[in-house]
Amino acid sequence: MADWKQLYDAIVEGEADVAKSVVEDALSQGVQPKDLLDNYMVPAMDEVGQRFERNEYFVPELLISARAMKRALEILKPMLAQTGAEPIGKVAIGTVKGDLHDIGKNLVAAMLEGGGFDVFDLGVDVGPERFIEAVQAHGVSIVALSALLTTTMPSMEKTIHALRDAGLRDRVKVMVGGAPVTQKFADQIGADGYSENAGKAVAVARLFVHA
Repeated sequence: MADWKQLYDAIVEGEADVAKSVVEDALSQGVQPKDLLDNYMVPAMDEVGQRFERNEYFVPELLISARAMKRALEILKPMLAQTGAEPIGKVAIGTVKGDLHDIGKNLVAAMLEGGGFDVFDLGVDVGPERFIEAVQAHGVSIVALSALLTTTMPSMEKTIHALRDAGLRDRVKVMVGGAPVTQKFADQIGADGYSENAGKAVAVARLFVHA
């Protein structure tokens, strides 16, 4: 069987067209979609996250790598669904009520998707009720809350309380992040996890799944 390492390289280097082409070529030669995902695509996004941690990659590089991953995933997702392949976990992510910033949230969503999670991106200015709906409708086990403004950070705590009041708190793990958010704040509001960047968010989510 051919070596599809160029798929790994294309994602790491952010070459979306190459990633798409290699996936199409591999599938035409009978390679299983899950093999491409598990052996090349997820490891590639892990490498991107590690480079970000080492300050070798910055936000622009993360974005173009995530775009390449997404281009490849668009082809694979329907096939993965047909084979019954299960995602690592399901995550509902959104920027909380009153906050319209989405770059950080988009990065985390892309990294989680690249890490093998099924991600339901609820967008920005997301009220507690929409997170509750996502948990109920999609069987989400992780809720990821983002905020960039200090004035919207209380919305994170309101969302956690709303999940509790809806009887869903025991079913989900809540992770929080964003420029003004700290581990101390996460502990104060009763969140289960905190991440200071997109790469670490994947590691936190994986811990939740394997706990």
